[in-house]
Amino acid sequence: MAEKEKKKKRICSSVGGQAVMEGVMMMGKTSYCTAVRDPDGEIQIEKKRINRSKAAARASKIPFVRGVVNMVSSLIRGTSALSRSAQVYGSDDEEPGRIEKWFTEKFNHNLMHFITGVGVFLGVVLAVLLFVLLPRYLIYTMQRLFWHNLKDSVWEYVMLGVFKLIIFLAYLGVIMILKDIRRLYRYHGAEHKTINCYEKGLELTRENVMSCSRIHDRCGTSFLFIVLIINIAVIGVISWALNVSSINNPVLETLANIGIEIVLLPVITGISYEVLKLFAHIHGPLSYVFKWPGMLLQKVFTTREPDEDMVEVAIAAFNAAMEMDENPDMKEKYFVTEGVLTKMLEETKKKFAAHNIDESDAEWIYSIVLGVNRSSLGEKRVVKPSETRRINDIVEKRLTGRPLWYIIGDVDFYDCTIKVDERALIPRPETEILAQQAVNTAEEGDKILDMCTGSGCIAVAIAKHCKSKRVQVTAVDVSDAAIMLATENANYNSVDVTFVQSDLFSRVHGRFNLIVCNPPYIRSSEIATLQSEVRDYEPRIALDGGDDGLDFYRRLAKEITRYIVRGGILILEVGEGQAEEVLKLFEKRDYAMVIKDFAGVDRFLKIAF
Repeated sequence: MAEKEKKKKRICSSVGGQAVMEGVMMMGKTSYCTAVRDPDGEIQIEKKRINRSKAAARASKIPFVRGVVNMVSSLIRGTSALSRSAQVYGSDDEEPGRIEKWFTEKFNHNLMHFITGVGVFLGVVLAVLLFVLLPRYLIYTMQRLFWHNLKDSVWEYVMLGVFKLIIFLAYLGVIMILKDIRRLYRYHGAEHKTINCYEKGLELTRENVMSCSRIHDRCGTSFLFIVLIINIAVIGVISWALNVSSINNPVLETLANIGIEIVLLPVITGISYEVLKLFAHIHGPLSYVFKWPGMLLQKVFTTREPDEDMVEVAIAAFNAAMEMDENPDMKEKYFVTEGVLTKMLEETKKKFAAHNIDESDAEWIYSIVLGVNRSSLGEKRVVKPSETRRINDIVEKRLTGRPLWYIIGDVDFYDCTIKVDERALIPRPETEILAQQAVNTAEEGDKILDMCTGSGCIAVAIAKHCKSKRVQVTAVDVSDAAIMLATENANYNSVDVTFVQSDLFSRVHGRFNLIVCNPPYIRSSEIATLQSEVRDYEPRIALDGGDDGLDFYRRLAKEITRYIVRGGILILEVGEGQAEEVLKLFEKRDYAMVIKDFAGVDRFLKIAF
């Protein structure tokens, strides 16, 4: 048992991390994952693959060079994760301010991204001021005031190192005044506790993680301390060897010192990385001498005890990174944040094009979620996080192939809101012409029959628009499921319609002044050629019209005279190229007219008996 416990303690995780705003980023061998608790208290996770070039991959294996490569890549990923976490943590559903709106409209870019870039630049400037210029200025001040022979002596470089160390510690202490930094350090502690728990071989539960230490010997704080110590040594030796202090011009001397610091930074980084890597695998008194200063800095400055909610976030990030490493086929995942409308819409259209989905679906999604007309989608406005979340949810469902209007759940049809799902066909825009013709034809007190009602859109529209005419509307469909959906739509639109489950006229009684019908009219052989969202999702029973598409018209023609009054009207929707053939089936008609759809196709027949 003791031997097993010993082995557990020797686990060395390939996952490392850093704290971000209200979260933790964990980086594995092939990916890095950031978990952040958003303003709603939910944990959002972003998963990204590490895509290294072949040159970078080769360089990351070369001693001393790999330290520079890993530092640069870690800085880039760390800054990106910090920026992304700020977007999640700082996001809310308030309207964008005037400055944000102006910036978006002027530059077609997110203000937060610009601010992040400026922040990185100012951070570099601050680092140069604090750790390059300020120590030199303090040396210069000491020499002028009381230590006149300090220049060109070994003590100049000793004091330079002392000042750098003091400034570093003072910086760590001062920034702890900031509330957000203190919370950042608590998440840093959660990150360490999670990795320590895993390396001890314990299950990653909140209780187990909370019981572990918040100090870790491979922490970035230790690396920074090693970099500082090696910087002091290397810069001192090189500056002394080059006799930089002998330059009489203060400006040239300052520029020379800055140049040396910049040129030697990769060398210092490479050496520091190898030192840290060496002692990470060595355990004993000697390694502890090198590790304890960094671990002390963690304890005093850069980590704080987290609460269980913070630990939960760290565990989520760690597990996500491990899952990504174990499953190379796992897809990347991104935070839901605000964005610029035009850019987001363009990206969605590209996604849809890659999946052979009409780009108009993308426009409808944004139009519906944002509550604007499709003609207004060219505006450069900010899409709020809540809107982005709804858009992404619909887009992902649409990419599965499911029809857009089934996902949305309803569709506008002739001033009615019609609920739609897989129980019936989605009402087509041109079918509104059929409903309009029926409304215009109906007279006071008419009995009206909607055959093959499906979603009930035609029956509901007629009942709504003909309330003043006191008509009686009956709707028929062979499908029980369709009848249920149509009933829901009648109730939703507050209209009175009598629904009958019937195979055409088999359970219909009485005669009607007006019969409307939009029957199945697709040829059976053409079903397989339909768009996948129609073929695979909409009910075949509402599409298949038999070998030539005319099966239902034949049955109507054969039976209708027993169910329509003298002088009654039949209004039909037909498939493209079917108008003449369908008319021939109704030989006992008094007259007939053909009505075109929006595209100029002969789509509707109005037949009098």
